[in-house]
Amino acid sequence: MEQQLDVLVDKVVAELQKKLAEMSKQTPVQAEPALAVQESAVFADIAEEEPERTANVPHPKWEEGLLELLESTPARIGVWRTGVRPLTRTMLQLRRDHAAAVDAVYGEVDQALLEEFSLFTVETQYDNTENYLKRPDMGRILNEEGVRLLQERCQMRPQVQIVVSDGLSASAIDANLRDVLPSLLDSLQSYGLSCGTPFFVKGGRVASMDHIGELLQPEVLVLLIGERPGLVTAHSMSAYMCYRPRKGIVESERTVISNIHAKGTSPIEAGAHIGTILSKMLEQKASGVKLVL
Repeated sequence: MEQQLDVLVDKVVAELQKKLAEMSKQTPVQAEPALAVQESAVFADIAEEEPERTANVPHPKWEEGLLELLESTPARIGVWRTGVRPLTRTMLQLRRDHAAAVDAVYGEVDQALLEEFSLFTVETQYDNTENYLKRPDMGRILNEEGVRLLQERCQMRPQVQIVVSDGLSASAIDANLRDVLPSLLDSLQSYGLSCGTPFFVKGGRVASMDHIGELLQPEVLVLLIGERPGLVTAHSMSAYMCYRPRKGIVESERTVISNIHAKGTSPIEAGAHIGTILSKMLEQKASGVKLVL
């Protein structure tokens, strides 16, 4: 009986060794750095600008296809694993990007940047960030002080009204405004269009442009606003444009350029293109689905 058990154990062990050897050839375990020795180096590497993306999958069956996928999307593909969990570098990058997204939502636009472009600040009825996230409707209406400031400091019935808002990403404004706004102003000038008094809306939602439109009555209005951050980028800005914005307008009457950031729609090109779209809006007296581009 003991001999039979010994033979059975030997067979099981041999089979396990054979499978482990096969697995090591197909999916080699990635060497993890000693935490105490190399942890700081890992954090330093991921904090820097990421190098050209490469697949970590060992011996892919269709390498060309995998490389095409990497070139076509910034999504996390081909990151591979160590055993049943992601590589340490992948997990650290994921946590870094998640932290950047949280900072974008809860952060504030650099006051020096607003002063650089002479943008005074008005606020919506959002009250605080937690309330802003739970009550989008309160980010669509300016508070009483904001209404008073617009009436005192802004040009009424301008041809083009530029508004900047943090929205869901203060980081997007910090990262892109220095490129987008000068390019937009140059584009407006090239089309012979005049601009009203630009300003900044803290705690704004897209539909805040409707309330502003009621107050200032511009011919066209463009709202440069931070987009909801994701794990690919927390610096994405959108430009919402509308011909004669007003309360009760439907979303299909807005025109938008989205994904304005360094790895998406070029901020400088976006600013110039916004000017072109605004000029077409004025020519056609329309925006959204009614606008022919």
